[in-house]
Amino acid sequence: MSDEQELGITESKQYNTGEWYAEVVQKAGLANYGPEGMSGFIVTRPRGYALWESIQNYLDAEFKKTGVQNAYFPLFIPESYLEREKDIVEGFDPEVAWVTHGGHEELEERLAVRPTSESIIAPYMARWVRSHRDLPLRVNQWASVVRWEATETKPFFRTKEFLWQEGHTAHETRDGAWDETMTRLSQYQSLYEDVLAIPVLRGAKPEHDKFPGADTTTTVEALMPDGKSVQAGTSHYLGTSFAEAFDLTYTTEDEDEEPAHTTSWGLSWRSLGALIMTHSDDQGLVLPPTIAPEQVVIVPIWQADTQEKVLDYAEDIADELEAAGVRVELDARDERNPGFKFNEWELKGVPVRFEIGPNEVDDDVVTAVHRPDGESVELDRENIAEAVEEQFDEVYAKLYAAAEENLEANVREASARNEILGTIGQHGGYVKAPWCGDEDCEDEIKDQIAAEIVMVPLNDEDAEIHDGEDCAVCGDDAEETAYFAKSY
Repeated sequence: MSDEQELGITESKQYNTGEWYAEVVQKAGLANYGPEGMSGFIVTRPRGYALWESIQNYLDAEFKKTGVQNAYFPLFIPESYLEREKDIVEGFDPEVAWVTHGGHEELEERLAVRPTSESIIAPYMARWVRSHRDLPLRVNQWASVVRWEATETKPFFRTKEFLWQEGHTAHETRDGAWDETMTRLSQYQSLYEDVLAIPVLRGAKPEHDKFPGADTTTTVEALMPDGKSVQAGTSHYLGTSFAEAFDLTYTTEDEDEEPAHTTSWGLSWRSLGALIMTHSDDQGLVLPPTIAPEQVVIVPIWQADTQEKVLDYAEDIADELEAAGVRVELDARDERNPGFKFNEWELKGVPVRFEIGPNEVDDDVVTAVHRPDGESVELDRENIAEAVEEQFDEVYAKLYAAAEENLEANVREASARNEILGTIGQHGGYVKAPWCGDEDCEDEIKDQIAAEIVMVPLNDEDAEIHDGEDCAVCGDDAEETAYFAKSY
């Protein structure tokens, strides 16, 4: 991405979604592509990283409320550690980057650049756990991982290196570990729905697509405006397989030795991709007030004879908002006209703009403009800090409602193979269909239209759809409901 480009978005979200997305990421100052010759890597700019920090801060606080402690584990994992859990090796082998030399010396053992950390965290958890009194044990790390899979870079959605958190826990019982799995899934759902203004669907991954070595992989899925699904966060009940592989055992009250039940759960900066894709428009980035680096931008509008009184009025308001904890930016640049400032701050996604001219000063009011739709409202100067919070709520509600409408309109049902193909081909979105549970039936859809089963209901909530019905693909008895979709 070049920094030297004209201000404003030239691509269409509706007709050229990929090019539009890349342009928004660049021109809103979120990221650049990595150095030439390093396909699949990006440089995250301060504005983009600020968004990631907001997600970190929210989740970190939620995790700590439920007994999670942060830790950090090495970036490199000895090959022998990976091999102790065969499913990890088989599941990630094509994506693992290997270090074979340190300086000029060849290493005695290859080191993997972590694709995930179960195989290095579990052995240390095993050292820390001796008896049932040490459980539950909950640790989390904020880190980067490398998966050598990305061929075409899509910033935040698909890169070889990406930022995420990965949590790992150990428990005495299956019920304890399962409750943990659901707690983390609910926290991910809350992040999307209460912070990012994106409704999600909850479910489980089909057996053939669960995390390598896991008993059950649960997921929250977010639907993008172009009809594709985003795996927005996953929480895994790992059973006892990792504990058995890494000797993570505990002594019961009866002095018996038992393997712990473990979980792992992670959310990456793909959440930023979903945020950008869902809300932004052909004018640029759109952010909900909950996460925006600047919640309000104040643009004073003056002539030479009114400059002093307009700026004094605007500065007083900025000070009051800042004292109330509002993230505010006063744009008093003299070398840029108001129209340029409006466009620039719209491009950067600031949720609310205050326009203050001599008329506003004389009337003791502020003109507030909502970024998502340009709605303009007049606010009394008195109690402006309380009034702007109401505007934030309105902007958030608008963003959530639009995303919710997109989701509700794009969950459709099908009972036959051609209906699945035709519906996804014409509309995109999710297609619910009865499914026999055989991976071959997914492959048939995937081969023809590049759609896959992104989730199945967690608690068989849709049993009435497939009870006594046939698989929509092969005609055998259906066992569950599958949600088919194209995905990022």
